[in-house]
Amino acid sequence: MPTLQPSTEEHTIYEIAVLYPILAQKEEQALLKEVEGFFAEVGAKQIAKDAWGRRGLAYPVEGNMEGNFVIYYYEMEPARIKEVDNNLRIEKNVLRHLIVKPPKGYQIVKYSETYEQWLKERETVDQVRSREKEEKLKEQVAKKAKQQARRSDEQRKQETHEVKKPMVEGELQKKLDKLISDDTLDI
Repeated sequence: MPTLQPSTEEHTIYEIAVLYPILAQKEEQALLKEVEGFFAEVGAKQIAKDAWGRRGLAYPVEGNMEGNFVIYYYEMEPARIKEVDNNLRIEKNVLRHLIVKPPKGYQIVKYSETYEQWLKERETVDQVRSREKEEKLKEQVAKKAKQQARRSDEQRKQETHEVKKPMVEGELQKKLDKLISDDTLDI
């Protein structure tokens, strides 16, 4: 990750973001050469180039919902930046562009490197989440099994304590007669 430092005090480093529509490969190469030519005309020195590729846009820009992004880092005289800005504004295949002066000590970070690092971190975060979820499920299953074991033990104890004594035949006949002779019985 190189730190941006201008080679002379008369020069300044600029970061330029260029958005252009989805084009055929030959047209895209011609456009990028033309954009780089704008900087060559003013004597700018290219420090770095980072192609982000095709990205979706939050809103349509000149009827396009997708576009390609390229980020350039150039060292040049501040008086010549207006000329480059006007050329980019006039270029028909440049949908949008942005020219900024990065702060002192700014380090260039390639998008592809950052993306790969993010993917690795995301995988580990997802693995941690899934492991935690599995542990929770195991705890819940163990807890439920203990509860069921307690219930079945309690039921067995109740069954052993509540062993009903068999009724004597005479007692059964008396209870049946009482139920049948009851006047409130609606049949």
